[in-house]
Amino acid sequence: MDSKQPTKLSGFVYSNNGWKYSAATRYALFLLLGIVFYFTLAPDLLPKRYDIKEGTQSAKEITAPKRIQDNKATLKAQEQAAENVEPRYKIIPMRADNSVTSLLDRIDRLNQDDLISQSDKTGIYREEIPKRASDFILNFVSTSRNNGTYSDHLLDEMQSVIKDQTYVIPEETFIKIPRLTSQDIIEMKPVARDIVNRLMNDQITDAQTARAKVAEQVSISALSQRTAREVVQELVRLVITSNKFYDEDATKDAEVQARENAPKVFIEQGDVLVAKGQMITPELYKLLDESGLLNNKVNYWPQLGLLMLAAMLSAGLLMFIRYSGGPSKFKYNNSQLLMLVLVFAITIVLMRLAAFLQTDMRPYIGFLAPVAIGAMLVAMLLDMTLAYFCSILFAILASIILNVQQDTIFDFTFGFFALIVSYVAIFATHRAGQRSALLKGGIMVSLFGSVTVFMLTLLSGGVLKEMDTLYALGFAFTGGLLTAVLVIGLMPFFEATFGILSALKLVELSNPNHPLLRKLLTETPGTYHHSVMVGNLSEAAAEAIGADGLLCRVGSYYHDIGKTKRPFYFIENQNNMENPHDSIEPMLSKSIIVAHARDGVEMLKEYKLPKPIRDIAEQHHGTTFLHYFYHKALRLAEEKGTAPDFEEEDFRYPGPKAQSKESAVVGIADSVEAAVRSLRKPTVEQVETMIEKIIKSRLDDHQFDECDLTIKELDIIARTLKETVMGIFHSRIEYPEEARKPKKEEGAVGT
Repeated sequence: MDSKQPTKLSGFVYSNNGWKYSAATRYALFLLLGIVFYFTLAPDLLPKRYDIKEGTQSAKEITAPKRIQDNKATLKAQEQAAENVEPRYKIIPMRADNSVTSLLDRIDRLNQDDLISQSDKTGIYREEIPKRASDFILNFVSTSRNNGTYSDHLLDEMQSVIKDQTYVIPEETFIKIPRLTSQDIIEMKPVARDIVNRLMNDQITDAQTARAKVAEQVSISALSQRTAREVVQELVRLVITSNKFYDEDATKDAEVQARENAPKVFIEQGDVLVAKGQMITPELYKLLDESGLLNNKVNYWPQLGLLMLAAMLSAGLLMFIRYSGGPSKFKYNNSQLLMLVLVFAITIVLMRLAAFLQTDMRPYIGFLAPVAIGAMLVAMLLDMTLAYFCSILFAILASIILNVQQDTIFDFTFGFFALIVSYVAIFATHRAGQRSALLKGGIMVSLFGSVTVFMLTLLSGGVLKEMDTLYALGFAFTGGLLTAVLVIGLMPFFEATFGILSALKLVELSNPNHPLLRKLLTETPGTYHHSVMVGNLSEAAAEAIGADGLLCRVGSYYHDIGKTKRPFYFIENQNNMENPHDSIEPMLSKSIIVAHARDGVEMLKEYKLPKPIRDIAEQHHGTTFLHYFYHKALRLAEEKGTAPDFEEEDFRYPGPKAQSKESAVVGIADSVEAAVRSLRKPTVEQVETMIEKIIKSRLDDHQFDECDLTIKELDIIARTLKETVMGIFHSRIEYPEEARKPKKEEGAVGT
């Protein structure tokens, strides 16, 4: 590997070529960003402190810097709320109708047994009927406990209540039960079930109340036989139980909820805590201490909290950039990270200027802050995904810096406003191709910012006729226009200072009137047409895998600019002329062919084209092998009868291999376009096979080892190139139903 190329270690990209890839510099930049966060947020988050002693008189008046909770009064209010909570009850539905049915079924079976005397049956019923009713309850409780349907406390309460309210069947009923016939029991079942269901549908806390209604229900039933009526009445009273029980857990939860919901008692912001000359009592001293207003002891907790917040913001940004760049490399170099730190600093300074103009009576001035400027710059200079994440950080910063409500750390209004306008700015400008698009984006920010302010005003109970609302709308609209103006002014500075290739710059470079593109068109029209076709193919493939399609298109326009030095040594420029490679040595042909990449980079440097464009020109061939000239050299050596004085490595491009997805995609598209152009009458099958062969050949040759293309992305690239080739060369490609027998492919020299 060339010593000038970055080496990889533990997922980070290191380099021997300066500070841009230095890990130490990278961490120093994020540390610097954390420091910026700490000191810019300190005035808003660190409280004022006073040097006051207990038992002395205060030399100055101390007012509450924010809304302070009165813990003593709040605790008293919470306990009072808990005492006022009503007991909670739980309805436990039990199928008592099944219990009475089971008892009647047992009576029916036993009564039909003629081997048992009437007196024995009476004795059996006296023991078994109460036990069966009790077992029904016990089984229900056991099943519910095992299933976790109800809490143990509730089930214990249920058993206790039912036991206390157990009904005792009169003795004469047990004597009457053996007299019942099967026909009697058949008539008794629906009546018993109906009565039980009707009564148990009510909420019952005292079973005796429900049992008192049984006689009336039986009297209006269809039963006519006296014994049957009496037995049904007693059995129904036996199985009817309470179904509404005191729920201790729910009551305790309600008490806890009542404590939590109890209104807290506050000392309002601006209220006088200590008057000038007032004696500092122990109680007052404790209140000041709990409010963090005393300087009598070292208290680093607020500083620690602010330090943690700054570290979280900085580390969160570091982790997002680190892992969004893939598992093998850090996504941005240190020059880009320095620019990102500068964007944050500029955005924070602008927020601070708006906050300086704010007052408690005029908080709406905060909407004038061009909070979307950071998101817009990041989206255009770096990456849209990063801009979304940074928008969240900008919203957090805005909710702190523009907050005039001293009783809260974050102001939702300004945070939400900043998030909305930042997202709108990203959507409106991330693919901007002209400077005028920035102004349009600013107008979109103004409109959506004004709508957001109006919506928040309505939600807070405000009305349009209030002057404050009109002022807020006006400041929000002005802030959007100010954002556009500042971005238009700052973009050239960032592009020139940090060498950033924005979408605006790419569109400018794609202008056919650029001197290099004019040179390419006039001196090598074949190469120019080839470059345009490669641009179409590479843009479609790059966008299919989420890479920068515009960069691929513009990079394709310039990737073969080096061919203008020796145009006729490349097949696309050989119109009706003899191929000069036929009359020179293969090694010389190889040198001419591979030199176009190096020559192109030198020409691009001369015209000061950005590095990503130069990288594509330098890396699109990687270290690929020139098979044609190698085998030609072998054939000539064999004809001369001499041993080859060269190796395969002598017929490879010098590289480097593709370092980015964009360079790799342009390289693949370059080969595909040349290969398809070499076919006289290509078929769909030929095109598909050729694309797969080209990609597999580069993969087997390890040309993608230094970029983060995945196998899945290569498959997507293959499919996209096939579809795009079909569209571009539609009239030349024979489809399966029209295809004739394919002819032998002809190789392309000098791609």
